[in-house]
Amino acid sequence: MNDDDNGRLDAVLSEVGPRLRRIRRERGATLGSLSEATGISVSTLSRLESGGRKPSLELLLPIARAHQVPLDELVGAPPVGDPRVRSKPIVNGHRTLYPLTSRPGGLQAYKGVYRPSSEPCEQRTHEGYEWLYVLSGRLRLLLGEHDVVLTEGEAAEFDTRVPHWFGTADDRPVEFLSLFGPQGERMHVRARPKGR
Repeated sequence: MNDDDNGRLDAVLSEVGPRLRRIRRERGATLGSLSEATGISVSTLSRLESGGRKPSLELLLPIARAHQVPLDELVGAPPVGDPRVRSKPIVNGHRTLYPLTSRPGGLQAYKGVYRPSSEPCEQRTHEGYEWLYVLSGRLRLLLGEHDVVLTEGEAAEFDTRVPHWFGTADDRPVEFLSLFGPQGERMHVRARPKGR
């Protein structure tokens, strides 16, 4: 840990005592009643609040439980970063994929919106496994010798080494969720469309 990190840690720890005192007083508790509820001596609680004792998990967990507050509130933990995935849509002709995961590698999730197209239904294969779930519209899935139409709320899963293709089943757009591993991501998202 460098000096800046140590300085930030010291600043956070120095604010714990006053925060403990404020939370205790807001709840109308005395040091004695908190001591009874936590099993921590009155003198230790007093030294924690005055900054004479460094806070530890052994001390803070029972206090958080007694006050019925999250541990984060006692230590003033910084807020977690924005959890929203902010990825740009991937547009390829009549197909648009919206990434729903932002972590590289592993399982990937996408929302797909496919519009009707006169493009031929060309089946392809690649390594991996894929799951599809239809949100709205009708999705036509060609899988080997099977030709099925999935409607809203229906799902399919398949080994992508089996020749497959999917797209709209009629003249309306279809929205669906798709999950696949790294091999599928290379095929669906990164592969360049064939020249016409």
